[in-house]
Amino acid sequence: MNTKIKVSEAMFFSLVILGFFVSISASFALPERFFNDTKIIIFDEYREAGWIGSYPFTIMFYKLTLLKYLPFYIITIIQFPVIFYVIYKIGIPSYFHIINVKNTITYIGFFLIAIFMCMPSKEFINFIYIYVILLTIVSAGISKQKKIIYLIILFVIFGFFFRPYYYFIPIIAFGMYLIKFIKFKNRTIMSIFYGILIAVFLSLSHGLIKGQYLSESTRDEHNAVRTKDANSMIIPPIATDTWYGETVGILYGFFAVNLPLSGLKYLFSPQIIGFVIWQLTLFYILFVRFRRSILNPNSDYEELWVLLILFAYFIVQGVFEPDLGSAIRHKIGVFPLIYFALYYDNFRKDSSKIF
Repeated sequence: MNTKIKVSEAMFFSLVILGFFVSISASFALPERFFNDTKIIIFDEYREAGWIGSYPFTIMFYKLTLLKYLPFYIITIIQFPVIFYVIYKIGIPSYFHIINVKNTITYIGFFLIAIFMCMPSKEFINFIYIYVILLTIVSAGISKQKKIIYLIILFVIFGFFFRPYYYFIPIIAFGMYLIKFIKFKNRTIMSIFYGILIAVFLSLSHGLIKGQYLSESTRDEHNAVRTKDANSMIIPPIATDTWYGETVGILYGFFAVNLPLSGLKYLFSPQIIGFVIWQLTLFYILFVRFRRSILNPNSDYEELWVLLILFAYFIVQGVFEPDLGSAIRHKIGVFPLIYFALYYDNFRKDSSKIF
């Protein structure tokens, strides 16, 4: 066992070292379109720096830390170790060196982190905050009732200061949790289905109050001014300016983001095909684990709530994500939860060590 653990650690650190050099190289070699968000953060052309909103908050963060004034490869040297220290604190599975489907998905995830963390990024802040949420879930010193309260507070704070759609995650997650106690024939699928219905209800309520439905005012308006660089845009089959159009749009968005079979049409874009395969495999693995947690009356509380939050997030992605590239980048922002969920069986006895 000790030998396996050492080999597993060697694999982990080998991937980290390889990822480090990939990340530095990527800061010089990536196409310009990968830096569209970064340009907004660095140049702050419209003087958006502030504390409310993902762009203003991120611009202010990189301004106050002085990171915006550094070359990208120096930012990589600073950000990359922080990100992988977080992953290291979560843990290294004892079988991490074995080449199997789950480990391969994680190896690719490490590579994606290297790509998206080689520049000033909103996902760096998102990643760290999601780690705080994970710490709250696994904390042995907090009762189950208080954990729920703290999680709601954390999501509300993050929604207020950073990304408003985080408001919806605890609502959807709790709604999905209630399905666990109803004897449906297929509680897992019904849980996700009702989670999507909650998202639809929230969007329609937003439409009644604000005059625009959520995906209409975010994804659709964003895509309306996109350039040719966005070749994997998520465009619902019908307009989302009606209640039924918005309902179809959210359903379409959920499948386009999480089960993106439509992405297979991009045969001449290998990066999109690669994402489709990675995403389909990841979703299947997490769905199987979610099914086990939902159906097991004695399921571990920590695993169940990590999965509930993840699937609530996947549903929310179906409302807001404008394209497949953004979808994968935002999944990297919640990678601490994905990593913990993938290897929970290995981590559950040592979850207190992730502090």
